[in-house]
Amino acid sequence: MVTFKAEIERFAEMGEKTGWTYIFIPLAVANMIKSDYRRSYRVKGRLDQIEIEGVSLVPMGEGSFIIALNAGIRKQLKKDLGGILELSLEEDTTFKIDMPEDLEVCLSDESHLLKNFLKQPKSHQNYYINWLNSAKTEATRTKRIVKIVLAMDKDWDFGTMMRDGKPRKEE
Repeated sequence: MVTFKAEIERFAEMGEKTGWTYIFIPLAVANMIKSDYRRSYRVKGRLDQIEIEGVSLVPMGEGSFIIALNAGIRKQLKKDLGGILELSLEEDTTFKIDMPEDLEVCLSDESHLLKNFLKQPKSHQNYYINWLNSAKTEATRTKRIVKIVLAMDKDWDFGTMMRDGKPRKEE
């Protein structure tokens, strides 16, 4: 377990991350948690005295990462922008995504579909599953399963699937 202190920061302008509140994890610290790894992965441990698990480290380039802090976590911490946190983190290798049975059955029809789904980063698998599970009607759920199956046939990540068929903005 790696222990260190970090300041709560907020992105002013950073594309899709604009307005995010986060903790910066420098390269040296990230390497102590998971050596020479540059992709998103999950951690567990403590932010001050708040226990966390399955929290994503999001890569920011050159080996550094951030942990996004949503309003719920900030409220539990009773801290906001500029606050100092003591973190104790380690890789969370127990984080597991439970695939809905109906999705698994549809992806199992052809071996490459399930294979393409399972090779997606865990975060993208989770995006697909959360999106599917947020359907309010059975008809919507069925449409979403079809869209996921088609995306896996084309080996698309979640963002590519969501952008498919949407008109592009004129520059």
